[in-house]
Amino acid sequence: MEYTIGELAKKMHLTTHTLRYYDDEGLLRHVKRAPNGRRVFTERDVVMLNTIECLKHAGMSIQDIRQYIDWCDEGFSSVQKRYELFAKKEADVLAQMEELKKVLATVQWKKKFYKQCLDDGEIRFCDEDRLKMAEIILRGEKLE
Repeated sequence: MEYTIGELAKKMHLTTHTLRYYDDEGLLRHVKRAPNGRRVFTERDVVMLNTIECLKHAGMSIQDIRQYIDWCDEGFSSVQKRYELFAKKEADVLAQMEELKKVLATVQWKKKFYKQCLDDGEIRFCDEDRLKMAEIILRGEKLE
């Protein structure tokens, strides 16, 4: 199947500007051109675009993503490098997820606390509560 830039941008929840940027940066190396010069995207581009977005969200720079795509163009000889890249990214993402779990626990605790304040019509948080909370935080435990 073929997609126009607008169709693909909509389906991938990106802007047409982003797709043009990736293409101009050499990240989408197999984009076809229609006789009128417009970009025509295929499933191959969809898969690469998904990988580019994944790597971008995993914190990689455009330069590093370009290196990954260079490795893809090398064929089997670079599979070990690509494997190591994704093994490292997996570890990075898992660490980020653990950190985000801590962030979410604090957000949820604060939300619950302020909801209770609204229900009670006052703020009830004494020095003893603060001390207990500090101890939980310093032990690295989840706020509940």
